[in-house]
Amino acid sequence: MIAVDELPSLALFARVVHHRSFSAAAEETGLAKSVVSRRVARLEKALGVRLLRRSTRTLSVTDEGLRVYEHAAALVAAATAAEQSVGPTVKRVQGVLRVNAPVTFAQMHLADAAAAFLAAYPEVELHLSTDNRAVDVVEDGFDVVVRIGQLRDSGLAARKLASDRLVVCGAPEYLARAGEPKTPDELLQHNCMHYEVVAHAAEWRFRGPGGAVIVPARGNFATTDGTVLCRAARAGLGLAVAPSFMVARDVAEGRLRTVLQDYPCSDIGIYALVAHRTYLPPRVRAFIDFLARRFARVRWSDAS
Repeated sequence: MIAVDELPSLALFARVVHHRSFSAAAEETGLAKSVVSRRVARLEKALGVRLLRRSTRTLSVTDEGLRVYEHAAALVAAATAAEQSVGPTVKRVQGVLRVNAPVTFAQMHLADAAAAFLAAYPEVELHLSTDNRAVDVVEDGFDVVVRIGQLRDSGLAARKLASDRLVVCGAPEYLARAGEPKTPDELLQHNCMHYEVVAHAAEWRFRGPGGAVIVPARGNFATTDGTVLCRAARAGLGLAVAPSFMVARDVAEGRLRTVLQDYPCSDIGIYALVAHRTYLPPRVRAFIDFLARRFARVRWSDAS
């Protein structure tokens, strides 16, 4: 059982994990770095487990540390909420906000949304990183992670911001050369390009009159970048599966054509993920609410 006088050590540990730095945690709390280090070491001794792996260059969190961090972060958030509930800053949205999102979505939609959000909340300092890999909200120190697709049960709290759908598309030049597929089985005769970030990227899934249809699509090009995938499709290399928002302008302006409309692909969601649903700092809650309101007005099939 953790003694009550170790609760400040839990809070310090949460700040160290959040910043991935003893120095940053010390600066935030106004303590000496050596004091922060000793308090975390004392917490490890009290719990009987190692919470952090330290070296001269890196600081990482152990599995036990991640579990403790979930509770420590909730403790800090609850204390912040209690303070704000009785203080003059109850509705004040301020502080550093760390957000991660897929590259193409950030370029097409999140950059403008971030600018509008900061115009509304100028006391927030937003750090937006882009990455197509599946980052870890806790391990990588993010307040909010935007993900697109079908979520697996990860233990994280998720809020759906919008819905979109996947479409199969190709350049008119490619379709004139290779023919337009009328059924999913005809994709076996086509060059099907893959977005490698997605699990089972070579299994293209459709909803047909008789139920689900899965096609082992094959091609000679794959990429981890959605923008590159669309450029390859526009260049006439082959067919691609992409979110509607990513290709809507190209379709509208004739650079791409969608095919297999009678066999729709999966619907997908655009989500905001956070480590905890309760006791969200005002800046985090304000950002997620802002995105939900903004994206609710977007027709994603027409998005550009």
